[in-house]
Amino acid sequence: MRAGSTDVFESLPDIPRLFTALAEWGAGLVYVLAIARASCPHDLAPSRSMPRWRIAVTAAGGLVAFVVTQEFLGHSPLSLWIPGMGLAFLLLWGMIEAGTGAPWRWVTHVSVRAFIVAELAASLAWQVVVFFHADRDYWRPESLGGFIALASACLGIVYYCERRVLRQGLSAPLTRGELAATLVVGVAIFALSNLSFVSTATPFSGRAGLEVFYIRTLVDLGGYAILFAQFERIQQSAMERELASIQASLEAQHHQYLSARADMEQVARAHHDLKHQVAAIRAELDPGRAAASFEELESQIARIGQQYHSGNPVLDVVLTTKGRVCGAEGINFTAVADGSLLAGMSSMDIATLFGNALDNAIEASRRVPDPAKRLIELALFRRGEMVVIRVDNWFDGRLSTDAGGRLTTIKADGVRHGWGVKSIQWTARKYGGQAATRAEDHWFTLTVLLPSASPLQER
Repeated sequence: MRAGSTDVFESLPDIPRLFTALAEWGAGLVYVLAIARASCPHDLAPSRSMPRWRIAVTAAGGLVAFVVTQEFLGHSPLSLWIPGMGLAFLLLWGMIEAGTGAPWRWVTHVSVRAFIVAELAASLAWQVVVFFHADRDYWRPESLGGFIALASACLGIVYYCERRVLRQGLSAPLTRGELAATLVVGVAIFALSNLSFVSTATPFSGRAGLEVFYIRTLVDLGGYAILFAQFERIQQSAMERELASIQASLEAQHHQYLSARADMEQVARAHHDLKHQVAAIRAELDPGRAAASFEELESQIARIGQQYHSGNPVLDVVLTTKGRVCGAEGINFTAVADGSLLAGMSSMDIATLFGNALDNAIEASRRVPDPAKRLIELALFRRGEMVVIRVDNWFDGRLSTDAGGRLTTIKADGVRHGWGVKSIQWTARKYGGQAATRAEDHWFTLTVLLPSASPLQER
């Protein structure tokens, strides 16, 4: 991968093009496999993992493309060295995109890291092979085998490190500034690591064959460490933003619950007072003449005073409040819930979980044009050692998901909306549970499972 050779480099032959191709292909394969295996199923939507056949085809096609390209560049003029490096990067980009299906910004970010890793693996393995086989043909099996073994070991370490930070996939959005920083760092690392092959008359250039490769290996290693740390920081920043949004959603649901509880207390008092007033009026007037009017009045009072009695006062407030919203929106809402199963859950978590679940169902029901199909059903029960929370609702067929298959809002303001499902996930995980969704024949089902061994059942 060097521009040419001068007398000072005669002691260290250039890396064979086949070796370079293998290192680049291996680096691309590392990130394809790391990303493909990192996207574990999401609690609210299954991960859209890449089919194995597509990964296999990508790997085979990538190997052929890299070998052919590098052999072609090996017989090209020196002036094509820089374009050749650009072509190698584009091949890495195409391989990673085909094997992962990740958003283009993430593909670009990962391709920069893969390119630096390829440079590192090729340089490190080559200088070790030359050190031990300086007097042998580099096409001998021991030389080729040694290079492959050393490069594979280097790439294996990289794969292990990447798997640790890619467990949650690449779902977090990558900003333009973060992508630009990655490109700048990548270009700087590549330029500095290959500076000695262009000119030896700089303070950062080596002047002997092995020295040049030592510098190149160390610079690539430091560059990879910088890019790795940058990626961790990007993920950490995204997590902090997500947690802040989830916390805001939690607090909003809790405040909504407190407000609803206060309103319910006022309604309950009014309901109690009105019943006594009606009884007093009925005793003073002729029942035959005012029966119809009083029956209508009592019916209205009954509707005002209708409340759910699940066995959990917090859940009762949430169900009653959301039930009234459904009534006003023309949505048929039914709930069968054993609130005693939530004895160990905090009031804030109950309000968050059920509030967000019902808010999402109500929002979906509003978009259903047929009033007869505006249906929401909620059930809370115990099955074996699990507490099951299930919310079913009819929807219009529109679902929005991100690159990782996770449900997102269909509203234009995706920054302020779309955190409800994440709040449900976060709350379920807090109690050692999980959440899952299923959409079939215009029915959307949210199921939350909470183990009985969790703090929920500790009384």
